Amino acid sequence: MEPVPELELQIAVAKVNKYAMSESGDTVEVIERPHGGLSLVLVDGQRSGKSAKAISNIVARKAISLLAEGVRDGAAARAAHDYLRTLRGGQVSATLNIVSVDLGTRTLVISRNSHCPVVILSGPERALQLLDEPSQAIGTQPRTRPVITELPIHPDLHVIVFTDGVWSAGERHGQRLDVPAFARERLESSDEVCADALADALLARAVELDHGRPQDDISVVVVSVVPRRQADDVRRMSVRFPIG
Repeated sequence: MEPVPELELQIAVAKVNKYAMSESGDTVEVIERPHGGLSLVLVDGQRSGKSAKAISNIVARKAISLLAEGVRDGAAARAAHDYLRTLRGGQVSATLNIVSVDLGTRTLVISRNSHCPVVILSGPERALQLLDEPSQAIGTQPRTRPVITELPIHPDLHVIVFTDGVWSAGERHGQRLDVPAFARERLESSDEVCADALADALLARAVELDHGRPQDDISVVVVSVVPRRQADDVRRMSVRFPIG
């Protein structure tokens, strides 16, 4: 019997504002789960700029606070919907994705309230699974529920979540980004899989297809389970945030 490889979780986020906007309407937050693991929340508020940022912040804070208290992902998503719909009278919407690594069940849980699909590539052959079941944004319609997918944690598992700035990149110029094909090509051409490099490459390609002027806020999240690169048990997180 072959030994089970020691694994590590990598989470990478790359995001830019819509062209000529001072602030992104997308919000990304990460929280440790009380029973082990991590949850990541990605929210895209309606419209762009400061008004969209206010909406996405409201949703992200509500979802993160509930997840930190041990509320399950689906319940947290529904509560965030109810809160936004009540607060704004059903007049504004937001897309919401929650990706959780649950160490108790050793599963990866993906909760979608977004028209954008989630791309999953797994195994050495980069087998593709596209989570594209119809899903409603939160905040406007009653009884809105997330679409939830649960996957076992295993080596060479890559989950790519993005906002519609990626999905529509290049549309005005007649060339859209094929996220699954591009991601698979990048993974196959790299000697060492790195979530940071994949997120950066996807963002750069989306901006390139918009001719350097993003037509919407663009956010890319990559969650990868790969063989552990370092022998220690240290948990690490790094952030790079331009300030001027």
